[in-house]
Amino acid sequence: MERPAELSTQGFIKGEIIHVLFRNDENDYTVALLRVHETNEELHTKKVTIVGHLPTLELHELFIFQGQMTEHPRFGTQYRVDAFRRDIPQTKNGIVRFLASDRFPGVGIKTAEVIVNTLGERAISCIVEDRSVLDDVPKLKKDVADRLYEQLLDQQGAEQVLLQLSQYGFGTELSMAVYRAYKLQALDIIRTTPYKLIEDVEGIGFRRADQLGAAVGLTGSHPERLRAGLLYLLGELSVQQGHMYLLQPDLVQEASALLSHPHTEITVDELNKTLIEMSEEDLLFIEEDRVYMKTLYFAEKGIARNTHRLLSQTMKQQFPDSEIEKTLGFLEESHGVTYALAQKEAIHKALSLPLLLLTGGPGTGKTTVIKGIVEAYAHLHGVSLSVETYSENNPFPLKLTAPTGRASKRMAEATGLPASTIHSLLEWKGSDIGFGKGDHDQLDGELLIVDEVSMVDAWVAHQLFKAIPRGMQVVLVGDENQLPSVGPGQVLKDLLACGNIPTVQLTGIYRQAEGSSIIELAHAVKDGIIPSDFQAQKPDYRFFPCHPGQVQEMVGQICMNAVKKGYTAKDVQVLAPMYKGPAGIIALNEWLQSLFNPPKKGRRELSYGDVVFRTGDMVLQLINNAEDGVYNGDRGEVVGIIYAKETVEKRDQVVVSYDGVEVTYEKKDLGNITHAYCSSIHKAQGSEFPIVVLPVVANYHRMLRRNLLYTAITRAQQFLLLCGDIRTIEMAAKNTHDIERYSKLQERLTMTTSERAEAKIQSDGARDE
Repeated sequence: MERPAELSTQGFIKGEIIHVLFRNDENDYTVALLRVHETNEELHTKKVTIVGHLPTLELHELFIFQGQMTEHPRFGTQYRVDAFRRDIPQTKNGIVRFLASDRFPGVGIKTAEVIVNTLGERAISCIVEDRSVLDDVPKLKKDVADRLYEQLLDQQGAEQVLLQLSQYGFGTELSMAVYRAYKLQALDIIRTTPYKLIEDVEGIGFRRADQLGAAVGLTGSHPERLRAGLLYLLGELSVQQGHMYLLQPDLVQEASALLSHPHTEITVDELNKTLIEMSEEDLLFIEEDRVYMKTLYFAEKGIARNTHRLLSQTMKQQFPDSEIEKTLGFLEESHGVTYALAQKEAIHKALSLPLLLLTGGPGTGKTTVIKGIVEAYAHLHGVSLSVETYSENNPFPLKLTAPTGRASKRMAEATGLPASTIHSLLEWKGSDIGFGKGDHDQLDGELLIVDEVSMVDAWVAHQLFKAIPRGMQVVLVGDENQLPSVGPGQVLKDLLACGNIPTVQLTGIYRQAEGSSIIELAHAVKDGIIPSDFQAQKPDYRFFPCHPGQVQEMVGQICMNAVKKGYTAKDVQVLAPMYKGPAGIIALNEWLQSLFNPPKKGRRELSYGDVVFRTGDMVLQLINNAEDGVYNGDRGEVVGIIYAKETVEKRDQVVVSYDGVEVTYEKKDLGNITHAYCSSIHKAQGSEFPIVVLPVVANYHRMLRRNLLYTAITRAQQFLLLCGDIRTIEMAAKNTHDIERYSKLQERLTMTTSERAEAKIQSDGARDE
């Protein structure tokens, strides 16, 4: 066959698919074996492995691939595909054989011959361009014709999208992501509303979409381009930096830099005018010089409104102080405990007030207070704590919740009562549907206790507060010195700072033995101090000096020493603040897997891209999955690997146990978990571990701040083992320069009733969601 002219000077391989070795249906990443028919690459074999983000490849199909030869450290020589197209036959006999293949059910040789005789050698193009031409084919059933058209359109559509996007510099991965998002509408969307890709396609930011916009004439000061740039920056900077809003002058300045080119300057006046128009159309909200995403505007106002609602509600039942004191005495006597004055105050206020904030650092007895509140509430109200005695029509009156699975499990263990994640409590049904609980369907119960509130972002807090019914008492528990939420806002900080909410701060140290070195270190770091005897060996923590290049070896040695003393991978958690580099999370996980769970005869394993999962591996869930009852940050163990040939579905599977709850992942879902030998400090927030290993080296300097170091230290229950550079640790303890998050929540919380009414009028009747 004559070589295509467009390939005459480019590297290419033309061949037949003989085996699909791996395919991830989530992102179309494919590894396949190709029998080479023709090439101008230097190959020493008639078979080659191709890798890339590709549509479904049928066996024995002919393709022409362009790309480059690569050498994978584990899998050897591979051809990485940058562009491709099917080699559709051009002769009558070839087209007949193509249409009569297994890929088009219902079309046999005779039917294919009739189609080609009717439509000619351009049959495939004619069908794709106009479905109605199939109506002219004699004796062709409508359902067969419809299916043939859809399959050809789907097949050709993917290739047309890839071809179109490759002209704008898009690789196959992003091109396939666009096609997955829009299917047959992809080309139309690319040509008419290219900026829609920013919102709908992961991996496409403004720059990429702007390339497409320029190609279809949306250039310079075109209104669609200005709007897209402003919305992109507003969302990106709010989420990245945790802001509830951006200042209009800052947003306009950033947008001018993003949108201007050497020959096109976007003026401040143009952008301010566009913002006003967008505000009038409810695409965003502007208050004075503050510009909000709609969802964050509603969240901020909603949190404030519902906080005021909770504070102003009348208690269903008020108990005399003497009766509460009598109950506390009864609990102390029956449990053999003695509550400190601050703990007694916290329990007393929790029982007497509609809303209470309870704060304190590690070891200050927050868990003891939570348990005391629950037991005192049950005693005063005559409530049974035997959950089995309740039913759907008579729900358990106490709700205990926390942002993460491990934090809620700790609450359950401390109180002996059920506790859930906030997402589970609010019946999260996935991003497409949202939460089942809200102001339309509120929670059941009389008392709600929320732990680890510092981790709760504005979106989740808004949804939670909406779902709290009138009359439910609320206790919010947290440590203001820990890291702020990953998402926008600083909810706990603003609630504490407003001054309107009753608060009890616990300061005495009670957890573990008094004088615990870990607790003392945490409180010193909270004050910006590294103790003078930091490098001296302590009963429960120790520091090992090392250089950045020695981190892997040092961490491995520390972990293996723990194993020799009887600990397992479940007991040891390595924490690091960054993913990349030799001392990063990715490299440390690979190294620690080789130590804790190396390849072994009889030990099953399954590859997913460059990652290998083995039975016995510790893994971390990366997304909320309400259907299976696992949530972002849950830690589990791979307890089974089932190969495709052993399943009815003929698909590889990995089974992970999360504290006895088993979840099965198909290969396409393995991107939802990662190894957990080392995790980020953010992911560990809300959890505690018997042993924490914490490397702190200069490589991390961009991330190291006091609250990060403090949060990491407070994850350790029994032993804390640090390694790295003492000067870097001292620098981290002194560094409080977090990005100041823009939030008006504190101000909204401190408004009087009349001020709130006036603000409502001035907001031009903006509707709260």
